[in-house]
Amino acid sequence: MAKSKLALGLDIGSASVKLVQLKEKKGGYALLAFGTAPLPPEAIVDGALMNSAAIVQAIQELVAQQKVKARDVAIGVRGHSVIIKKISLPRMTQEELDESIQWEAEQYIPFDVKDVNIDTQILTPEADAAGQMDVLLVAAKKDMINDYTSVCAEAGLTATVVDVDAFAVQNAFEANYEASATDTVVLINVGAAVSNINVISRGVTTFTRDITMGGNAFTEEIQKQLNISYDEAEALKVGGQGESDAVVPQEVERVIQGVAEQMGGEIQRSLDFYSSTAADGKIGRVYLSGGTARVPALFKVVEARAGVPVEILNPFKNIDIDDRRFDPAVILAAAPSAAVGVGLALRRAGDK
Repeated sequence: MAKSKLALGLDIGSASVKLVQLKEKKGGYALLAFGTAPLPPEAIVDGALMNSAAIVQAIQELVAQQKVKARDVAIGVRGHSVIIKKISLPRMTQEELDESIQWEAEQYIPFDVKDVNIDTQILTPEADAAGQMDVLLVAAKKDMINDYTSVCAEAGLTATVVDVDAFAVQNAFEANYEASATDTVVLINVGAAVSNINVISRGVTTFTRDITMGGNAFTEEIQKQLNISYDEAEALKVGGQGESDAVVPQEVERVIQGVAEQMGGEIQRSLDFYSSTAADGKIGRVYLSGGTARVPALFKVVEARAGVPVEILNPFKNIDIDDRRFDPAVILAAAPSAAVGVGLALRRAGDK
C-alpha cells in the first residue's frame, strides 16, 4: 500500500494559528509552506474556542496566502482536556489492549470514558519479570476535539490527524536531532497559554505534564504593572520598544524576571517529581521551544533551575529550506514557535 501524503500541519494556538507544509525527499524533508496568523486576545480561553469565526478566518487567510492545495490537516490539542498517563498493565498485544482499554482507562481518567477519545501506545513490548508492560494512555475530551475539527471543516479543511502538542514537539525534535539511546532529554514547549513538558528517556516518553501558564503571563503582568496596552506589553516582552518613553527597560526586566521565576518554579517542580519517580532520573539536556523561548530571562531561569545545558529547539534544523522561496531570517526568528506545526506536518492521514 502506498504511503499516504504528509498532512498539512495546523497549529491552532491561543495567540496565533501556524501552518506548516513539508514534503518528503531523499533522506529527509523540505519546507513547502510556512505561515502564521495572529488571533485576537480571548479567541481561545482555557483551550475552549470562544471566537470560532476569527479562528476560521485566520486559517482561511493562511491557506490562501500560502497557496496551499492540500486539504488534509493534522492538528494538536493541549491543556486540561487532555490526559496523558503512563500506566502498567499485564502483557498483551495491541489488539487486546484496544479491546480492554475502555475498562482499564476508567480508573485513570477524571472524565466519563464515554466523553473521551482514547489512544494507547505500548512503550515496553517486552514485559518485565512480573509480566507487566508500560503503556502510554492518552485521552482527550470529544467535545474539545469536535470544536477544533469543526473550525477546520468550516475553513474547508479535513482534520485527519489529532495529535497532542507535547508529542508533536517530540516528532519535530526526533526529525532534527540525534538523541543518543542512553540520554534523557526534556522538551519544554512554552505556548501562549499552556506549556508542555515532555521527558524522553532512551527515545521513549516517560513523563509529561501541561502547565497552564505561558507567554501570556509575561504580557499580562507587564500590562498590569506598567499600566500599558496589551499590544505594547507584547512588544516589550520580546525585547521590542514600547510606544511611550515612560516605560523604563529596568522595570520591564523586573516584571519579566518575576514571571520567569514563577514559571521556572513550576517547571522545576515537574522535573523534581520526575526525578523522584524515575529509577534513572538524571536529565542530560533541556530543549526549549514555543514563542516565549526567546525571552532571555526564561531561558536563564530554566538553565539555572534544571542545572543542565538548555538549548533553543530549531524544528527546521535538518529540513531543506529553499532561500529563494523563504527568507532565512524570518524562518530562524519563527523557528522556536514552529515546533508544534512542524511536528504535526510530519504526520500522515491514518497513521497511529
